[in-house]
Amino acid sequence: MLESYGPHTPPVLTRSRVALEIASELAGADGWPYLRAHVDLRQSDFDETGFRLIGSGSPDGITDVGEGRAGLAMINPSAVLTMGYRGTGPFDSPLPVRVVSVLPSYDQITLGVMERTGLRSFDDVREQRYPLRVSLRGPRENSVPLVANEICKAHGFTLEDIESWGGEVTYNRRLPGARLPDVEKGETDAIFDEAVRQWVNPGAAMGMRFLEPSEGALARLEPLGLRRGVVLRSDFPELQADFRAVDFSGFPIFTNEAVPDEQVHALCAALEARSDRIPWEGTGPLPLDRMCADTREGPLDVPLHPAAAAYWHDRGYLC
Repeated sequence: MLESYGPHTPPVLTRSRVALEIASELAGADGWPYLRAHVDLRQSDFDETGFRLIGSGSPDGITDVGEGRAGLAMINPSAVLTMGYRGTGPFDSPLPVRVVSVLPSYDQITLGVMERTGLRSFDDVREQRYPLRVSLRGPRENSVPLVANEICKAHGFTLEDIESWGGEVTYNRRLPGARLPDVEKGETDAIFDEAVRQWVNPGAAMGMRFLEPSEGALARLEPLGLRRGVVLRSDFPELQADFRAVDFSGFPIFTNEAVPDEQVHALCAALEARSDRIPWEGTGPLPLDRMCADTREGPLDVPLHPAAAAYWHDRGYLC
């Protein structure tokens, strides 16, 4: 990675680095509303194609990479990438995606309903055709609604069914903890979301019950790529007991299997070179030794690109 500057710095490097450095600063600036990064690197200003990196995390990025419109993207959770790789869920056929690395992020997705609803299971929702007013993280095309709908489908209904029963499904960009007051005030009955550390404990304290996926539903979800998980009372003291959930862990960074080895090598080298500057949920530099293996916080059900596996092995991160 070129870091030195001086009077002989090529103008193309100056222009590119100025744009990238400004964008990097803006992405972390208070009040700056445009945070979804799509970066095009081209050989010249007049090229139609180059190498596109997508940092937005939308499931659409899986299709963009799989169909060759982008060279690198990220997604959360790992399970959504697994669905793209397997051609399950919303993906009509398998996509040729391969992992470069996985940022660790341990999380679960769960449906919390107020006790006043009387609901005790997903089957209750279906059998009662309950007109649930449920809040999900938006927009509608994001990973949370996608996974939430797959969980519902595994129990024999959909989010659209809830609306047809007279319920309401809202897609809110606020984090789940910020939406708890809406539930407490009776404006909505339930939250279906991840980021459980934000809202499960206060939700339980205000009278939420967390509906467990049935064993049969979990058995139907696992072939899609959705792992079973658990939310532990030891982590959330307001809970009465542990409960089953669906895993929502991992931020895989991925590419297409056809991306040349030398480009994948360069991507890995860039991650390693910037490991002390890239934010993640822990402290210190990126834990690269935990980012190229299957872990609880970084599920890896999609193969590493062979060049990525070779790079991490040669650098001593992958045994």
